[in-house]
Amino acid sequence: MRRALAAAIVLASGVVAAGQSDWRQPFDPIRIVGNVYYVGTRGLSSFLIVTPAGGVLIDSGEAASVPFIRANVERLGLRLSDVRLLLAGHAHYDHIGGQAELKRLTGALTVAMDADLEAIESGVDRSALGSQGWTPIKIDRVVKDGETVSLGGMTLTAHLTPGHTQGCTTWTTDVVEDGRRYKVAFVCSVTVNEGVHLVGNARVPAIADHYARTFRVLRDLKPDVFVAEHGSVFDLEGKAEKARTLQKGQPNPFVDPEGYERFVTKAEDAYLTQLRAEKK
Repeated sequence: MRRALAAAIVLASGVVAAGQSDWRQPFDPIRIVGNVYYVGTRGLSSFLIVTPAGGVLIDSGEAASVPFIRANVERLGLRLSDVRLLLAGHAHYDHIGGQAELKRLTGALTVAMDADLEAIESGVDRSALGSQGWTPIKIDRVVKDGETVSLGGMTLTAHLTPGHTQGCTTWTTDVVEDGRRYKVAFVCSVTVNEGVHLVGNARVPAIADHYARTFRVLRDLKPDVFVAEHGSVFDLEGKAEKARTLQKGQPNPFVDPEGYERFVTKAEDAYLTQLRAEKK
C-alpha cells in the first residue's frame, strides 16, 4: 500500500529527477531522542516534537511530502490536527513546499526567521539559488536570531545560520531520555548549491560572509544530537537501523557529538575550497 501511495504521488506531481527520487519514497517514522521523531520521507526531513500541549513540526518537505508526513504522524498514534506549531528551516521549495497545506490541515501557528519572511510569504525563492517557488504561506510569528518559541514545556531557540538562504534557521532544544538531558540541533542546510557563486554574487552580494557567520555559530552550538534537512547528512538510514534493533542499555546512535563536529568541519572545508578557487 505504501508503494502504491508513493507511485500515485509521483504520477500526480510529474517526473522526479533521478537524484531526487527518494524525496517521494516513504520512510518509517523513528524516534530520534526523547520526544523527537523523524516523520519525513526517505530524502526530505520533517521532525515532530511531541508535547502535552500538541506537536511541533519542523519543515514540511515539498508539496508532495504532505501525505507521507500525515501518514507518519498517524502511525505514531497522533492526529495531524494535534500539530500546533509549524517551524521553517529555510525558504526553499523542498523544505517549505508543504507548509501551506499543512497549515490548512492543522490550523497550526507558522513560525519563521525574519530574513526569509518575504520569500516565504511571497512564494518566490529570494535566495542565491533562485529555484522554483511554492504556495505562499502566511507567517503568524516572525522570529529574529536568538529568539525562542515554546509549547507544552518545550522551548526552541532560533539561530540565524544564513548562506543557503538569507534566513536559514538552525533550531535547538533540550530533551530528556532515560533521565539524561540532551541538546538537540535541527541544522539548516549549509551546502553551497550547484551554480551558486560565493564571489560577485549579484543576488546575494554578502553570501560569503553569511556562510562564514554560519560556521562560527555552528561550532559554538556543540549539540549531543544533530539532525538535518536531508537524512543523508546525518546518516538517517544507518542510525535508524541501529535504533530499531537497539537492545536495553545500548547507546542511542543518534547521540553523536563527534559526528556533528565532523559534519561541520567537512561542510566548512567545502565552502572554503570553493571560496579560494573563486578568489583566484
